[in-house]
Amino acid sequence: MRWIWIDRFIEFESGRRARAIKNVTLAEDHLHDHFFGYPVMPNSLILEGLAQTGGILVGEHGNFEEKVILAKVPKVTFHELALPGDTLIYTAEVEAINDDGARVNATSHIGDRLQAEAEIVFAHLDDNDRVKNLFEPKNFVFTMKLLGVFDVGRGNPGAPTTPAGLAQFKGAGGG
Repeated sequence: MRWIWIDRFIEFESGRRARAIKNVTLAEDHLHDHFFGYPVMPNSLILEGLAQTGGILVGEHGNFEEKVILAKVPKVTFHELALPGDTLIYTAEVEAINDDGARVNATSHIGDRLQAEAEIVFAHLDDNDRVKNLFEPKNFVFTMKLLGVFDVGRGNPGAPTTPAGLAQFKGAGGG
């Protein structure tokens, strides 16, 4: 499955506006299951295409020297479904951009019909220490430990399957 939800740019005005297209085809794996018997482009992937269009526009404005991440989507409205055979035209327009990030208004059209509209906020990581600190390895690892992401499983009798837990398990006659 592809992870880039833009086929190509058709217009690009640095720091202001970008237009891209996405052809919806039955060659895409996700359409065979969403929805079975009635293939529809998932709205989440359309939003991702809008965000990629806007994110590239914001990143290019700073010569791609900043790490641009999707911070939030305060507003999104979908007006109709995108079906195989449709060509989505994504338009992203920068409303505001500064050292902390950017706000972009984005739309998706099928022909002349408005398919979706969204407000998307991006953050810059490199110049924003408060945001950058969220992604430092020590904070990331702490958060992952807190969420239990590193907990693989439990051995007998309930010992964690970490190297120390496995040694304890083996010592208890389990290995």
